[in-house]
Amino acid sequence: MQSKKLYLSDRDKKIAGVCGGIAEYFEVDPTLVRLLWVAFSLAYGSGLIMYIVCALVIPNRAS
Repeated sequence: MQSKKLYLSDRDKKIAGVCGGIAEYFEVDPTLVRLLWVAFSLAYGSGLIMYIVCALVIPNRAS
């Protein structure tokens, strides 16, 4: 069995590829991940900070 790894998305990239990468990892629609991320950001206020952290921490696929 091949282990899955989380990478920033190259194919479905809007800003930094974080939501697209998460969607590829969990095999769900990227739009759903983006909507959940926006809802989380509006509800708890830390979504933007978490997005920036994820964009810095999650590696690119080429790395």
